[in-house]
Amino acid sequence: MKFSVVITTYNRLSLLRRAIDSALNQTMKCEVVVADDCSSDETENYVKSLGKGIVYHRNHVNKGHAATVNAGVERASGDWIKFLDDDDYLAPNCLEEMSRAIALHPSSVICSCIAAQVDSNEVELSRTPQCGPGLAFYIPQADIHYGMLLELVPFGTPVQVACHRESFLQTGGWNSELDANCDDIDSWIRIAQFGDAIFLNQCLAYRTIWTGAYNQKFSLSERLATNIFMKEKIYALVDQKHLSRMPTLASTRKYLKLHWCLVALKHGKIKSFLVMLFPSIISPIAWWLLLIAFLSRRINKSNTCINKFVLIES
Repeated sequence: MKFSVVITTYNRLSLLRRAIDSALNQTMKCEVVVADDCSSDETENYVKSLGKGIVYHRNHVNKGHAATVNAGVERASGDWIKFLDDDDYLAPNCLEEMSRAIALHPSSVICSCIAAQVDSNEVELSRTPQCGPGLAFYIPQADIHYGMLLELVPFGTPVQVACHRESFLQTGGWNSELDANCDDIDSWIRIAQFGDAIFLNQCLAYRTIWTGAYNQKFSLSERLATNIFMKEKIYALVDQKHLSRMPTLASTRKYLKLHWCLVALKHGKIKSFLVMLFPSIISPIAWWLLLIAFLSRRINKSNTCINKFVLIES
C-alpha cells in the first residue's frame, strides 16, 4: 500500500513549509505532492528547492481549491490519497496508523481520524468527536450514509481524511461549483458509495482555526444552503434498510436551520439569526435532532451509533 499526501496551496508559503514538513516526517515512506493554485509568492522556488523527492504541480491560472485538489490527485501515484491543506499539518504517525487499519479491512475506500483544532500558535482549542469504541472502527458501506445523515459518522475536513485513489477518480473528483464550501463533504458522500469506511479514534491531524481559512468568506446563509444541499444528497443515498427510521427531509431542513440559527446567535449575527428563526424554532423534531447531534459529538454512546458498525481493532 502506497500513500500520496496531496497538499494544496495558494500564497501561503509560511504555512506550507509546516505542512510539507509534517508529510516528509511521517514514520512510513510516502509520496508528497504539492498542488499550487498559481501562487504569486515564492512557493514554486521553495518547493523546487526541496529536490526531486516532491512532486510539484502548478496551475497556469488560478482555478480554485477543488480544481487544485483534483490536479494534485491526478499527479499522485499512491493507492491512497491523504488530503492536506497548506494551513494544516499531520502527526508523524498519521499514515502509519491509517495504513494499519486499512490493511485489516481492505474493502474500505475512506478513512478518517480525530483532529485537534489549534490556533495560529498551535495551541489546541478542541478536538473533533470520537466515533465508537476502540482505536479503529469499521463502518459497512450500507450504513455510512445513514450515519452521515444523523451526524454519527464525522468524516470531517481534508486534514482528517484519506481515500482510495481509484474510488476518488470514479467519482469525478471534487466539484468546483462548491469550491471551499463543502466541496470536501460532497466528495466523501460520493466516495462512500464504493466501499466501507474506517474511523480512527486517535488524534492524528491538526486543523488551524484562523480568519484566513477559505471557508470564512461564506456567509452563514450560504453555509446553511450548502449544508441543506449536502443533506439532500446524503438522504438520497441512505440504504433502504434504514428508511423506516429516518427523519423526514423536511424535519432535517428544520433542524439545520435551527442549528445555523444558534450559530448566528453565538456569533452575534442578529440579522441572520432572525432570518433563520422561523419555523425551525417551534419545531419539536428540530430540537430533538439538535439534541441527538449534540450528544453524538460529546458522548461515546456505543448503543447509539455503534450497534450497526463493527469494531476492527481495540
